[in-house]
Order: sequence, then structure tokens, then C-alpha cells
Amino acid sequence: MDFALAIDHVQVAMPVGGEACARAFFGALLGLAELPKPADMAARGGCWFALGDRQLHLGVEQDFRPAKKAHVALAVDGLDALRARIEAAGHATHDDSIIDGRHRFFTEDPFGNRIEFMDRIARV
Repeated sequence: MDFALAIDHVQVAMPVGGEACARAFFGALLGLAELPKPADMAARGGCWFALGDRQLHLGVEQDFRPAKKAHVALAVDGLDALRARIEAAGHATHDDSIIDGRHRFFTEDPFGNRIEFMDRIARV
């Protein structure tokens, strides 16, 4: 094959004016660092966050509807501690089956989008 593919960023939709809620959830609660958007894109609204060496973009959608099935899955060390933090902030969490020894759960961002969190490595 004469090309290689890798994920650069993932975009999740949010409603118009949701930047403060996005910053509170993805920035303050999850601890992701916000990245500056290029000047020509900043006027569109939304916000971007660093996710390791990748990025998570929150983009404004005029006719927003939350993604209930399609979702981002984020791998984490300290899954149980993160879950406790999310629940303490008032967000419900839901278990799902273990995949290859990796525990996981779902929650929703402030806009109703499904977000999955899973162990980065299998538990022994």
C-alpha cells in the first residue's frame, strides 16, 4: 500500500452557544487542555481539545441532535477514579461488557452525546 492512515482528530457536534458547557465538561471535568482554533475557523464557534497526540473537536451544528449510538471511546488509566469524578459532577454512568479484559462505561456529555471510557490496558 502506498499510503498510511491514522486518526488526526475526532469531531463531536454541539449546539450553538455550547462552548462554556463543552469547556466545563471536556476541559475542567475531564482535564483536557483546550487548543486555540485557527483564526479563520474561530468564528464558526466550537472548541478544540488536546487528546494525547490527537485532538477532540467540538463543532457547532445549527440543527443539533445528540449522537446516541455513534460515539467517541476514550482510553484511560484510572478508569474507576474518572468514573467517580464524572458521577460526583452529576453525570450518570452506565456499564457495558468487558472487551478483552478492558472495563468500560458510558456517559453523556452536556449535550446528550454518548461518550465511552475504557481501560487503556486490560486488568489482570
